[in-house]
Amino acid sequence: MEPIYQKIEAVFTFTLFSVNQTPVTLASIFLFVFMILFFFFLSRFVNRLLMKRLLQKLNIDDGIRFALLRVSHYLIIVIGTIIAFQFIGIDLSGLAVIFGLLSVGIGFGLQNITSNFVAGIILLFERPIQIGDRVMIGDTEGDVTDINIRSTTIRSLNNVSIIVPNSDFISNKVVNWSHGDTRVRIDIEVGVSYDSDLDLVLKTLNEIARNNPSVLKKPAPDVLLESFGDSAWNLKLRVWLRTPKIHHKIRSDLNCAIVRTFRERNIEIPFPQRDLHIRSAIPVTGVSAPSSG
Repeated sequence: MEPIYQKIEAVFTFTLFSVNQTPVTLASIFLFVFMILFFFFLSRFVNRLLMKRLLQKLNIDDGIRFALLRVSHYLIIVIGTIIAFQFIGIDLSGLAVIFGLLSVGIGFGLQNITSNFVAGIILLFERPIQIGDRVMIGDTEGDVTDINIRSTTIRSLNNVSIIVPNSDFISNKVVNWSHGDTRVRIDIEVGVSYDSDLDLVLKTLNEIARNNPSVLKKPAPDVLLESFGDSAWNLKLRVWLRTPKIHHKIRSDLNCAIVRTFRERNIEIPFPQRDLHIRSAIPVTGVSAPSSG
C-alpha cells in the first residue's frame, strides 16, 4: 500500500495548469500565497518600526510621514509579488504577455481604477491634501483622515466617513482650508441703523473681536463700512483664526456677542423695511350698471 505522505505529495505536485511552459501546482500556489502574506506582514512591521523609532524622532510633518509609510508599504508589496512569482519558477516576461492580452479586453472596465490609482500616487507625492487637512468638496466639509491608493476618506462635521475617489481631487475643484498656512480669515456681516453712533459701532465691533481668545491679535481684527443699505449701514468684521476647524463655533460666538453688546449699548440692528402703497379704485363715470331683468 502506498504511504499516505506519497499520496499527499502527489496531490500537491499535480500540475493544475501551465504558464509559459511552467507547471503550476497546488504546492506552488500555497507557496505563492505564503510569500505574499510574508511580505505584507513584513511591510506592516517595517512601517511600525519606521513610525516608532525613526520618523517620530525626526522633525517632519504628518503629511510627509504618511507619504513615506505608504510608499514603503506599496514598494515592499510590489517587490514581494515579483519575488513570489520568481520563487515558484514563473517568469514574469511570460505573464507580461498574458496581462497585455487581458488589458485589451478589460482596459475600459479598469479605466476608473487606473485613474484613481494614478491620482493616489500624485496625492502622495505632490501633497495638495494631507492627513488632518480641513477640506471642502462641493457642499461637504470635513477633515482628511486617510489617503489610500484608490480613495481618500474624509470625516465630515457630522462624524460621517465619506469615501472620495482620488481622481476627484485631481480633476475637480477642491477647497483646502489648511494648505500651506492653517490661519484663516472669516467675515461677520452686520447692519446698524443710520441713527447709530458710527464711532461707537466701530469701537464696539473691535472690542468684541479682541475679547474673543480664539481671534488672533496679528493680523489684527478689522472693521469695514461696506455699503449704505436701504435702512442700515452694512459693516463687515474681519477676524483671523489659528485653524479653520473652529470657524463655525467662533462665528457663532461673535454673532452672539454682537447681539448682546449692541443691546447693552443701544445700537439698533434694523429690520428690513418694505413700503406698501395702496391705490384706491378710480370710479368710472358715464357707465351705467346693467339693469336686471
